[in-house]
Amino acid sequence: MADNHQGEAIKGGSWWTVCQVGELAEGEGKTVIVAGKLLAVFCTQGHYYAIDDTCPHMGASLSGGYVEDGVVTCPWHAWRFRLCDGAWADNPRIKIGSYAVRIEGESVQVYLEGTTTKTQGAKP
Repeated sequence: MADNHQGEAIKGGSWWTVCQVGELAEGEGKTVIVAGKLLAVFCTQGHYYAIDDTCPHMGASLSGGYVEDGVVTCPWHAWRFRLCDGAWADNPRIKIGSYAVRIEGESVQVYLEGTTTKTQGAKP
């Protein structure tokens, strides 16, 4: 299964295991806590993505949103965010955090800058 940022060399942070390959159904999101930060992890079209889980409009969890064509729609007020870079689909100057994702064996891992515990399990 493919991912984004595969094999990219990144320094100054750590990779965190957030789920296992196949754990998320196509178009499904999941909230995880990594180093005290809420992230939404998605699987769509054979790729995994990670963005901030909280919509900046009213704080809804984006992991419960509808995913279509690489965009998640906030379940509360329909704000739409691109999974590939966290940009608001209707005004790309506004962005939420977007994080590198890789597959290591059967583990889906997210990279967080400034963290120091390498590949430790995140809290679901």
